[in-house]
Amino acid sequence: MGYHDHMFKVLIVGDATVGKTSLVQRYANDSFNKHYKSTVGVDFALKVVQWSESETVRLQLWDIAGQERFTSMTRLYYREASACVIMFDVTNVSTFNNTQKWKQDLDSKLTLRDGSPVPCLLLANKCDLSPWAMTKEEIDRFSKENDFTGWTETSVKENKNINESMRVLIEKMMTSTGDGDFSASGRGDYINLKEISTPGWGCC
Repeated sequence: MGYHDHMFKVLIVGDATVGKTSLVQRYANDSFNKHYKSTVGVDFALKVVQWSESETVRLQLWDIAGQERFTSMTRLYYREASACVIMFDVTNVSTFNNTQKWKQDLDSKLTLRDGSPVPCLLLANKCDLSPWAMTKEEIDRFSKENDFTGWTETSVKENKNINESMRVLIEKMMTSTGDGDFSASGRGDYINLKEISTPGWGCC
């Protein structure tokens, strides 16, 4: 069996202060390149995941560098991306409402080869804080209506569900080769990461 090395570009999107940069730094184990922003207006980090005995996944994580206005996002930023994470702060309702604009901008500029949306997780960050400015039912309905792959709550501060949610996204990228195969979970559903065994979640 041959050895496979997969490279994926993953966008980290959302309003300022929702935790995007902290997520990238936490997940990428501080292999964070602060010197790239002057070139294309983004910071990016590389995360290498040993997916299986024969497969390595390299994630190039793109984080907007101080350009949080969704109107300013260029096609260069989205080009050749394989997946996206859109984040909001559960204590700030405007950051939640703005995720719809981020998602619409993403879908208008980037699709899979068959025209379907790229895998995109909605992360409800800062779940360690309270009160939440919206209900889980509202998030669930919103995620389904806006064609997200799924959503879950995260806390970058407490390192809750960061690696787990990114594994879900990698799984989606490995199966979403442009044929619209999202069979591993329902579209837009809440992802209960406690029930997901890794690797190969949702296979049974």
